[in-house]
Amino acid sequence: VQLQASGGGLVQSGDSLRLSCAASGRSFSSYVLEWFRQAPGKEREFVAGINWSGSAPQYEDSVKGRFTISRDNAENSVYLHMYSLKPEDTAVYYCAAGFIFSRRPEGVTYWGKGTQVTVSS
Repeated sequence: VQLQASGGGLVQSGDSLRLSCAASGRSFSSYVLEWFRQAPGKEREFVAGINWSGSAPQYEDSVKGRFTISRDNAENSVYLHMYSLKPEDTAVYYCAAGFIFSRRPEGVTYWGKGTQVTVSS
């Protein structure tokens, strides 16, 4: 499967953004979809994940209550709605697909190209 993330940009602290990730290939609806991010000088980290049915999403603690992950299997897309953005959310955001929840970069099967999110204070 091929993934392409979009929707990043430069925003101010407190603003919102919606990231999108479009997928091509078969069996999209069977994949677990995750978002990761990587800030300069830091390791890539898990942000959010969602299973095939869209139930029981998982979030990294620092984004709980601010970010929402959703998916549209008919559109082969996954979204990350980001609210109350903070400067520490600045990173390149990547969408990823796999067969299980990994929460770790090592467990991801497919990666998309990232999209830059910059939050100014």
